[in-house]
Amino acid sequence: MGSEKTLILSTERLHQKLNRIAHEIHENHFEDKELIIVGIADRGYIFAKLITSILKKISDLDISLHELKIDKKGQLKEINKQELEKAELSGKVVLIVDDVLNSGKTLAYAVKHILDYPVKRLCTTAMVNRRHRLYPVRADYVGLTLATTIKEHITVDLQKGKEAVYLS
Repeated sequence: MGSEKTLILSTERLHQKLNRIAHEIHENHFEDKELIIVGIADRGYIFAKLITSILKKISDLDISLHELKIDKKGQLKEINKQELEKAELSGKVVLIVDDVLNSGKTLAYAVKHILDYPVKRLCTTAMVNRRHRLYPVRADYVGLTLATTIKEHITVDLQKGKEAVYLS
């Protein structure tokens, strides 16, 4: 098996998906005064920054962005919650953002830690949903759902001006 990449979403299409997700979020939360966006490091946080930027242009919501660092390779044992402790999540709407939802393990782990706080509502979003879930987690806002094999890999490239989604 080679290292060939197939373009799934071009920069233009990825930005269309980002705009649609941001508008969906706004439609569902326009009555809320505040929205806390938590991006899972690294690409989930970059994706969260892009969504935050769009939301700030289209809504009057008070939006704050935070990064959640999870050691995904260390069996998800370590998490950096310093950012969350500063966010004062109590009674607020929280949106967790990641780039790809595969097994659901990372998102489930992030949700577990957010639920340490008495949030008003908790929502999730992912640019790509692969539907290989091993955990009962779903994304409320999704850019693209793909039917892939377990051996295939999805890469979300979020370099400025080169944003794209690839299958390899």
